[in-house]
Amino acid sequence: MNNFRIEKDSMGELKVPADALYGAQTQRAVNNFPISGLSMPREFIRALGLIKQTAAHVNTSLGHLDNDVANNIIDAAKKIQTGDYDQHFPIDVFQTGSGTSSNMNCNEVISHMATTSDVNVHPNDHVNMGQSSNDVIPTAIAVSAVLNVREKLLPALDLIETVCREKAKELGNIVKTGRTHLMDAMPVTFAQELNTWADLIVRNKQRISDACGRLSYLPQGGTAVGTGVNADPRFGDMFAKQMSEICNTTFYSMDNKFEGIGSQDCVVELSGQLKTLASTMMKIANDLRWMNSGPLAGIGEIALPSLQPGSSIMPGKVNPVVPEAMAMVCAQIIGNDATIAVAGSSGNFQLNVMLPVIALNILQSTEIMASCITVLAQSAIRDYIVNESTVSQSVNRNPILVTALNSIIGYDLGAKIAKLAYSEGRAVIDVALEHTDLSREELEKHLDPYKLTLGGIGK
Repeated sequence: MNNFRIEKDSMGELKVPADALYGAQTQRAVNNFPISGLSMPREFIRALGLIKQTAAHVNTSLGHLDNDVANNIIDAAKKIQTGDYDQHFPIDVFQTGSGTSSNMNCNEVISHMATTSDVNVHPNDHVNMGQSSNDVIPTAIAVSAVLNVREKLLPALDLIETVCREKAKELGNIVKTGRTHLMDAMPVTFAQELNTWADLIVRNKQRISDACGRLSYLPQGGTAVGTGVNADPRFGDMFAKQMSEICNTTFYSMDNKFEGIGSQDCVVELSGQLKTLASTMMKIANDLRWMNSGPLAGIGEIALPSLQPGSSIMPGKVNPVVPEAMAMVCAQIIGNDATIAVAGSSGNFQLNVMLPVIALNILQSTEIMASCITVLAQSAIRDYIVNESTVSQSVNRNPILVTALNSIIGYDLGAKIAKLAYSEGRAVIDVALEHTDLSREELEKHLDPYKLTLGGIGK
C-alpha cells in the first residue's frame, strides 16, 4: 500500500500509484484499456496544455475564474507543454472514442500540480471550465496538427525544395538519358529532373497549406454537442484569439461548432494531402534508387553518399538506405490515411467517436514525413555524385536520339535506323550517315543531346 494512494471520483474509490500526478478517472482508463502500449502523441499532449492555458486565461478575463486559480492552472499547463510530464499521460490510444479519458487525464494532472495549501483547483470545475471533452479533443487534434505542419513539415519542404534547386544549379547542363516505361527515351538534364522535383514539392506545400487553413477553425466553445452549453457565449472567439497569440499562428472560432465536433473532415482532407505528398516522395525516392542502382550491373548514373555497410555477408556493398527509409515512411502515411478516412467517417450524430486514433495517425504522418524529408535532402540529394562518364556514354549511344530527325526523314526511316543501331550496337549517327543524305555536320547539329533537352524542332 505504500506504493499507492486512494483517489475517488463519481464512481467511487480507486488505488492510484503514489507518485502519479493523475487521479481516479485516469487510473480507470489505464485499467480499462491495456491494449497497445501506445500513449497519446507528444504534440497532442502539448496541445492539451495549450488549450487548458488558453481556457484559464479566457475564463478569468470573463470573470468566471478566480485569478489565483487561473494563474496556477496556467503555470501547470505551461509545464505540461514542455514534455517533462509525459509519463503522467499513460492512457492507451485505443480508449473511449471521444478521448474523454485523455481530457480528464490532463485535467487531473493540472489540478494536482496547481493545487496548493492556499488554492484548491478542481479538475472539472476549474481546469475544464467552459469545456467538454467533445470540443477539447477535436480542438487538440486541430491545433497539434496545424502546429506540426507549420513548425516541422513546411520547413522540411522548404529545405528539400532549396536543396533540389541548389543541386540543379550545381549540375548545370549535364545531360542524361530520359526514361519512360523504364526504357531509354529522349535526353534530359539533371537540372530539369531536380527542378521538377522542386516544383512537385511547391505544389504539395500549397495543397497542405490550404488544408491547414481550413483546419485552423476550432470548435472550442461548442462543449458537449455544439450548442455551447455551460460556456460563456464569448468564450469561443476569445479562445481562438488567445490561442493565436500563444502559438503565433492564426486560429479562428468555428461559426458552426457542430461541424467540428461531429465531423473530422478537415483532418481527413489534410491526411489526403499528406498522402499526395507521400506519392511525390515515393517517386523521388525511387528515382534516386534507380539512378544509383548497380553500380556495375544497374543504371549507375549517380552515387549516393555511402552511409553504412550494406550487407552482413557481402563486403563492400553499400545500399540506398535513406531513399528506402523514405519509401517506408510513404507506405506508413498511405496506411495512416486509410485509417483516418475510416475514422473520419465515424461521426455518429453530434460526435465523432474515433478521435484518439485520428490524432495518433495524423500526428505520426506529419512527424515522420518532416523528419525523413530532412534526412533525404541532407543525406541523399545534396551530396550525390554524378558518374559523368557513364551518363555521357549512355546518352551518346542512345538510338532514340533519332527522334530528332522525324521532321526531316520521317518516322519509318527513323525507326529503321534506331533498330539497326540497337541490333548492331552502333552509334545512331553512324547508321544515319549510311541511310540518309544528311552530312555528319548536319547530323551532329540535329542529334546534339543538350540541344535536344531544349525541345522544339531543329534547334
